Amino acid sequence: MSQQEAGARKASVSRETLETQIAVELCLDGTGQCTLDTGLPFLEHMLDQIARHGQVDLDIKAKGDLHIDAHHTVEDIGITLGQAFSEAIGDKKGIVRYGHAYVPLDEALSRVVIDCSGRPGLEFHVPFTRAKVGEFDVDLVVEFFQGFVNHADVTLHIENLRGHNAHHQAETVFKAFGRALRMAVAPDAAMAGTSPSTKGVL
Repeated sequence: MSQQEAGARKASVSRETLETQIAVELCLDGTGQCTLDTGLPFLEHMLDQIARHGQVDLDIKAKGDLHIDAHHTVEDIGITLGQAFSEAIGDKKGIVRYGHAYVPLDEALSRVVIDCSGRPGLEFHVPFTRAKVGEFDVDLVVEFFQGFVNHADVTLHIENLRGHNAHHQAETVFKAFGRALRMAVAPDAAMAGTSPSTKGVL
């Protein structure tokens, strides 16, 4: 189920499977407020980066089969967030459409480029230097973004350009994603009321 308030770039989406129950509320015109309850502390730290640096408001509640592992929960949070984004962004008229950001954290540096293209595509190049950050399997980072991309219908390029601390590598990716997203969904006065595409629709 999803709903969008008239005239507001926000959405509320719930997704329930035999493996997970996810509820996401998203406001693209927020102030970086974030309420998270997922059972995954490191992922919550990363989602907070998206909210803070993207200046979006996020409320995410998730229950999943963590007794197996975190895969289904992380992927389904990405999917549900992507669905909420697609609902909130609407017809995309009058937005910048493209966003990019470089973010450093000590020795680590990541670059994220996004196109609200209407076409799902992910290029993910993050050579994590270890398999886990605490108890969190870093292989799940790409699963989160793949889930998001598939349902947000965006093209997303993510690259960690350097770094040897896996926590720093992941954090720069999520911060840069937030910053790039913030740029892409921002209003573009030159495109007011029109689609930022020669096709006339995205």
